[in-house]
This record gives sequence, C-alpha cells and structure tokens, in this order.
Amino acid sequence: DWTVKIWGSSGINAEYGGSVAVYNLREKTNEPSFLSSAKGGKHTDPVWQVCWQENDLDNQLNFFSISSDGRVTSWCLIKNELHYTDIILIRMQSDAIEMETDVSMGGMGMDLACGTCFDFHKSTDYLFLVGTEEGKIHKCSKHYSSQFLDTYTAHHMAVYAVRWNNFHPRVFASCSADWTVKIWDHNYSDPMFTFDLGCSVGDVVWSPYSATVFGAVTDDGKVFIFDLAQEKYEPICTQSVVEKKKTKVTHLAFNQHYPMIAVGDDRGNARTLKLSPNLRKCLKEKAYSKESEIAKMEKLLELVREPTAK
Repeated sequence: DWTVKIWGSSGINAEYGGSVAVYNLREKTNEPSFLSSAKGGKHTDPVWQVCWQENDLDNQLNFFSISSDGRVTSWCLIKNELHYTDIILIRMQSDAIEMETDVSMGGMGMDLACGTCFDFHKSTDYLFLVGTEEGKIHKCSKHYSSQFLDTYTAHHMAVYAVRWNNFHPRVFASCSADWTVKIWDHNYSDPMFTFDLGCSVGDVVWSPYSATVFGAVTDDGKVFIFDLAQEKYEPICTQSVVEKKKTKVTHLAFNQHYPMIAVGDDRGNARTLKLSPNLRKCLKEKAYSKESEIAKMEKLLELVREPTAK
C-alpha cells in the first residue's frame, strides 16, 4: 500500500515471515526505513494485507495489518521505530470464553482464527470488516477491541477479499476459495447476490466510477466484470488474461482516473487492460453523481431484499 503524506512517496510491505516494512522511495536503497521485530510486536505468522490510515492526532503516519496469527494490528511511525497496538484479536466463534478475559491474558487460552483480509469503511473511519480462513466475516470497530459488532457466516472456505462499496455506505463484497463472490448489505445476515465463478476467487474490487460495477479474478487466469444495473445474474465480460497454464490471477485494481484495470498473478507479473466502451458507460453519463449512484444501488437492493429478512 502507498502514501504520499510526508515523504512524497512511501510504501508498506507485508512479509510471509510476519514482518511489516516501510520503504521511502526517495531513498536510493533497498533497505526498509522501518521494520517490525520480534521485540516490537512482529506477527508470528504470515501477514496477508496492510493498509495506510489517516494520520493520528499527533500527525504520525500509521497503518494496519492482518495476519494468520489472528491479530489486527495498528502500527505507528514514531521517530525511528514502529510502535504497535493490537486493535482486535480474531477469536474462533466456537470459543465460549469471554473475550475480555482473553484479551487481558494477551490471547492466552483463546483459539484465534486466521485473519486473511480487511477493509475500512469509506466514510465511517472506525468501522471495518475482517475476513478469516474459516469463511466468516466479522464487522468490527476500532472502539471495541473485545467484541465483534456482527458476524456473517459468509463462505465455506477462506475469504480472500472484503471490499466496501465506494458509494453505498451499507454495501460490501466478498470473495472466497469456495468459488463465489457475494454482495452484502451489512444490516442483513444473508447476501443479496451470490455468483459462482467456477474456480477459487482471489480478489474482488468495486469500480471507482459506478456503485454497481465490480471486477473479480480467479485461479484459472480469468477476469470477470459485473454491472448489476445491466445484468444481475451474469458477468458482462469474462476474459482470460494469462499466457501460461496454471498461472493464478491473484489481484485486481481499477485505475482511479482512466478506463483501465491492472491485474497481478502468482508469478509476479502485472498486466494492464483497457475497458471497452460498453464496460465504462458510466464515465460518459453527464448525470453521474454520488447521490445517483447510491440511488441506483438502493433500487437493486430493494428488488432482491425480502421484507422480513434480517
């Protein structure tokens, strides 16, 4: 993940060995400017995701990380050190022990779930979602480290990505190794839409220009583009983007300004693709606004939502 708030351009890196590292791209060195250590709260299992946050009250750079060790951790850059705070410990739902007791014991005696991904709400900065290897998604708050606000029994296998919608404040998407992408209203326990893509889904991302457009990538090297406003049951585009067999496409990103996407695979390659005109109609609409996008998604939710479902 990247920030330009202090150094002009800096990035954080998650490592399989449990470390998190911060690099200053203005420095002509391959060594990180900050690196977590065992004494300084380093994760004990692989780190799967990192994300910059807004500067704290002291205007210090800070970011979050999630790991298979069951910790969601906040890191603050102070002088020449990384200072950490565990925001929440992801306990297994079958654990009957009071979480407050477990946290006070530093997690001892508690079965921790493997965290795989997280995402912070676009407008409510204390609210975030956490995906786990067991298939559950937890809705959490920075203000409550001892409990989840809600838990969704989302998937049958590991959750690889959770993403809040860029426009609608209640909607998020998830994807999993169980071959599915699901669209949720966070006030409801069941998904609004479920799509079976026929292979493990490595990433799902909402577009920056439409509330109803999202993309997903699968282990068989395919990219899927959906627009729920055009087609509620099938992708509007499916394309294979890898040249070699058994290459897994693992990540996807929409360009914030141009009709392009970037995809990455498990061989370390990145590709950029231009969206065809029929996949970017929203960019040409003069009536485009955040309010209209929210209304468009809300209309879809009303069509599929059962009045008694909660």
